[in-house]
Amino acid sequence: MRKRLIGVLAIGVIGVVCVNIFSPSKHKTIDSFSKEPSAAFAEKDTNDLIVESIDTEDLVINNEINLLEDTTYEDENGNLIVKNTDDILVLANKERNLPSDYKPEDLVIPNVRFPFEEDLEKKYLRKDAAYALEELFREADNDGIYLFAISGYRSYKTQKMLFDNKVNKVGVDAANLLVAYPGQSEHQTGLAIDVSAQSVGFTLEESFGQAKEGQWLQENAHNFGFIIRYQKETTDITGYSYEPWHIRYVGKEAAKEIFEKNITLEEYLGAI
Repeated sequence: MRKRLIGVLAIGVIGVVCVNIFSPSKHKTIDSFSKEPSAAFAEKDTNDLIVESIDTEDLVINNEINLLEDTTYEDENGNLIVKNTDDILVLANKERNLPSDYKPEDLVIPNVRFPFEEDLEKKYLRKDAAYALEELFREADNDGIYLFAISGYRSYKTQKMLFDNKVNKVGVDAANLLVAYPGQSEHQTGLAIDVSAQSVGFTLEESFGQAKEGQWLQENAHNFGFIIRYQKETTDITGYSYEPWHIRYVGKEAAKEIFEKNITLEEYLGAI
């Protein structure tokens, strides 16, 4: 299995080894939903996050980095519940559940194109992800690529409804490959969004990956801090089928490494 190796710096003749690991701090929050466009976005560096050093002794295992140390607790039913919900590197998957009542406090509507006008919850993203998405859409426009935001934040309640509907249509086994179980969806973090294009009828299908818009997204999303979360041939790791439309904000540094190494978020964080 692929893992992140620790860089080792030998200092002086005594060979003292020091390792510094940084993790993103929790984001600022707002009191309620905001629909104000990010007027000052042009001056904002989406990768300019405050970081604080952490003790490496608890995170380093057999010369490999484990960024998931102490990020979950076990509930009365034996389920792993995520604790670091506000971290931009939060990992929600089939083994790690978000609290059912979790809702990000810094949700805003990004100033990008949507194929609908209604004020729906799926228009919202966490603030840093929204700023980054605006930057991504602007650059795509400059390249003649016209993307549309389809679905961002999704509450636990909404996810349950979607999952139950899919089960009724295709059965539990097939539904588990296509739709996240409630509490296990990245959409609930406010850091993930589905995008599409008019050329594919605004649909969320694998054909988007072959369209020029999907190809542009595949090659450029990491420049803005996003990754294609569910890649081809990674179902055994992520638990989900290929989704070229589903992008997840992780910050520019992490996105660059994940893209260049062609790994999953699970592998980057040391989950496997």
